[in-house]
Amino acid sequence: MKVFKWLDDHIEEVILVVLSIVMVSVIFLQVVMRYVFGSSLSWSEELARYSFIWIVYVGISYGVKKQRHIKVDLLLLAFKDKGRIILNIIANLLFLAFAIFVIRYGYDIASKLLAFGQRSPANQIPMGYIYMAAPVGMGLTALRLIQNLIKQFKALLGKGGTEIKTELEKVQDEITE
Repeated sequence: MKVFKWLDDHIEEVILVVLSIVMVSVIFLQVVMRYVFGSSLSWSEELARYSFIWIVYVGISYGVKKQRHIKVDLLLLAFKDKGRIILNIIANLLFLAFAIFVIRYGYDIASKLLAFGQRSPANQIPMGYIYMAAPVGMGLTALRLIQNLIKQFKALLGKGGTEIKTELEKVQDEITE
């Protein structure tokens, strides 16, 4: 059970750190090869680009998990506790619908590319794996949205505590701590 709890707490972080290390290392190696040895690597930019694509989609899930994704706080200022929770529930339900849409159609595209056997030019990576970043990242995002919705419904029913704060309120809390 501890393994599942640890994965729930850290899976995005691990993936993001590993992919960031790969991306930065490959770009650094490319710079060294160009300036020290006078020749470049044919595969490094492609691998860095594909790592970045995966970072973006997994990063969406991480942003949702930490409640730090981009949002407009203007409407939150007009509401108090329960109103803020209801507004966030609506926003998360809309985001969840979008995530499910991307999972469904992203998976269709990725599986078709895997079936066609298309590969990347330099690394010969099956392109379906690159396109699989969208459904995997949005799958993690959907999981995090469902977790947030459960907390928000509990808070709405008075069975759990969750505060919905604007970004300004979050920054002010961080300064005072």
